This record gives sequence, structure tokens and C-alpha cells, in this order.
Amino acid sequence: MELPNGQQRLLFAVVVLLLAGLGVYVLGPGMRHGQAAAPPRPSPRPSPSGSHAAATSPPPTTVPPSAVPPYTPPPVTPASAGGVNIYQWLPFSQQDLADAAQAALAFAADYDTYSYTETPPVYARKMASVVTSEFDATMENDYATLDVAAQRSAQKQVSASSGVIVSISSFGAGEITFVVDITARLTTTKGTTTSTHSYDVTVVSGASWQVNNIQLAGVGNQ
Repeated sequence: MELPNGQQRLLFAVVVLLLAGLGVYVLGPGMRHGQAAAPPRPSPRPSPSGSHAAATSPPPTTVPPSAVPPYTPPPVTPASAGGVNIYQWLPFSQQDLADAAQAALAFAADYDTYSYTETPPVYARKMASVVTSEFDATMENDYATLDVAAQRSAQKQVSASSGVIVSISSFGAGEITFVVDITARLTTTKGTTTSTHSYDVTVVSGASWQVNNIQLAGVGNQ
């Protein structure tokens, strides 16, 4: 049954407010995966700032994407959206959202998980199933950056990361950008530090949902 114009405008305003908090409401606070945190970009495993106290740690064990427990957003009920299903106004389904979130979390778990003993191809290969081929090549090139690689080796860096989805910053047809807090636990010859940074992680649809970009949250237009 078609609503009068006044009610349609009111319903649209309600939907806009719902979408503003869609990341928190639909995904919930428990969307996390991995083991500990991350330095900023564009160089993937470089030098986080801060002092370190002597400690050693074996290279972390990477959790493969297949080991990430599947996540399904809670169904939208009449009580949650005034009697309407908000997915009818979105360019993706509830399953699309769950798959995209899963890819973002698997990526976050590998993004800053590495050892100074790893070569660039080995590092990039861990993410191959959850990132586009072009972005995988970018990750490998960043990891191989000369000064970053030299510092990683000199400090004997070993890092393990995890991610938590905070919200959705933007979306469109076949594309969702999540705000993801990535935490990295970095061990060097100087000690161990833990840091957390917020990133915009963009996931696109194809044969499957895959990450094709990451940048510090709020940088540039989304």
C-alpha cells in the first residue's frame, strides 16, 4: 500500500537516521577477528612510534580466513525499522553485508601480522583470498619498500594484528566501506608495544567480496 507523501518523507528521514548507525546496529560490537594491532599506511609493516623494552617473540601464527567464524547480521524485524525492511533501500542484501564484513575482518587479521623473516610474496600471499589481485600487488610492494624492509629486519620486527568493525562509513552498488579499528602487537629488539589505528577498509563485490583499499579513517572522500 502506497503511503501519502508526508508519511513517505517521514519514513525516508527515519531510514537515513537508521543508516547512519547501520554499522553499529547491524554488525554489533562483537565483530572482531585476529590477535593484535597496526602501524599506519601506506607502508604496511613499518615502524610504529614509541619506546620498546627488550623482549623476544616467535613469529605469530596467522589465522586463515577460513577459520574466521561466519557472521550473519541479525534480521531486520518490524520493531527495528518501523514495520519495514531497510534492506529494500540498500544496494546490498543482508548476506552481502555479512560476507563483506567477513572479508574486512580476515584482511585486518593479516594486514599487520608478519615477521621480519617473511619475504614480500609470503606476506602478500596470506591475504590473496580476501583482497583483489591489484590490491594484493600493492600490499606486496608496500611491504618491500626499501627503508621499511631495512628497519623491519634491523629491529627483528614481529607483529600480530586483529580488527574490530566500528561502523560503515559509506556504501554504494557493489561497494561497502567499513571503519575498522586494527590493533597490532609489535615485538622488536627494543621490546613490545601495542597500538590501535582506525582505517577505512573498502570491500567490493565480484566473484566474492574482497578488499581493494585501505586508508586512515576520515582521509579523503569516500
